[in-house]
Amino acid sequence: MAFRAVGLLIRQELSGLGGKTTTRMISVSAARSARILKDSPNAYLNKTLLDRYHKLKYNPKYVQATYVWIDGTGENVRLKDRVLDYVPQKPEDVPNWQYDGSSTYQALGGNSDMKLVPRALYKDPFKPGANDVIVLCDTYQPDGKPTESNKRAAMQAVYDKTKDLEPWFGIEQEYTFLDIDGRPLGWPTAGFPGPQGPYYCATGAQNVVGRDIAEAHAIACLYAGVDFAGTNAEVMPAQWEFQVGPNIGMKCADDIWIARYILWRIAEDYGVVVTFDPKPMEGNWNGAGGHCNFSTRPMREEGGIESVKAAIEKLSKQHAKHIKAYDPRGGKDNERRLVGRLETSSIDKFSWGVADRGTSVRIPRGVADAGKGYLEDRRPSSNCDPYSVCHAILETCLLE
Repeated sequence: MAFRAVGLLIRQELSGLGGKTTTRMISVSAARSARILKDSPNAYLNKTLLDRYHKLKYNPKYVQATYVWIDGTGENVRLKDRVLDYVPQKPEDVPNWQYDGSSTYQALGGNSDMKLVPRALYKDPFKPGANDVIVLCDTYQPDGKPTESNKRAAMQAVYDKTKDLEPWFGIEQEYTFLDIDGRPLGWPTAGFPGPQGPYYCATGAQNVVGRDIAEAHAIACLYAGVDFAGTNAEVMPAQWEFQVGPNIGMKCADDIWIARYILWRIAEDYGVVVTFDPKPMEGNWNGAGGHCNFSTRPMREEGGIESVKAAIEKLSKQHAKHIKAYDPRGGKDNERRLVGRLETSSIDKFSWGVADRGTSVRIPRGVADAGKGYLEDRRPSSNCDPYSVCHAILETCLLE
């Protein structure tokens, strides 16, 4: 029941946003509309042709397993498929594999066989077999040490020390649709849409871009087994958000990576580019975050608000450490986003408050009223590694 209550609080708090309204909307000319995705080769492929092959029946003992892993950028994933002659029930049932790390920014050519270790299984929404799976893996060097981009191993070690406190995470993942030329999808080629105001949680063709992809993504994530919590159009046109969790332990971070993979794959079918860049458009446009909601069993119990405040006090003393952990470039990406306006705090100063989206850490109004629940760390960037974020929060709030 407590799990559901915190989940409800998260969902309620995700839906509110104050601010002035405006009547200006996206301005897209007929000429511009005709040019959308004109250079995207995937947009011109006939996707219905694949249905012909998906209808072919093969021996059900064969399972297509898509191995997915994080490459050396710490931001992107790679994948390759393997056919199994049995149905795996858990990650340990799937064999380890290897790949060429020299082609993924993780090794030199002379010793480049990197190891894939399966860590989580998901149903595959892209393959036709009823038992086909996505295999989320972490990566190891030839000497057995985790690769530099393998942040999962470190989070697992910290979680094992703190699991008695039942830490939960829920992550709000913002992202932006781009045309193949790097311009936000549906934006005028020359100029800009009307100012922010009518686009957040909006309806109408004049306000919303890419709903087909966002809704297909939700369905595919639910099918796969991601604990998908919801989605909404965001403040900047062509910007969206989805939410995952709350989950105990490792699952929320695992789910975020698989949800990103699924989003990239679906957008690929549409010929659209997805970026998790935290500030895709300079100027008076909202950036994109990866807000992390965090809760422990003491926070969820009666009077838990004191545990919430105690965790915030610890976070306030480790601001620089968390900024470094909250984007893949040690804070450089967040320098463009955390500017102290446009619903962000300053990157240089820690702050917190109740129902204040301009702070580093927010206590949602529903939590303050209930006297228990969770905190929302608003500093992580949209391209953060969720393993790195959750690791830092666990370490600061529960071990230090």
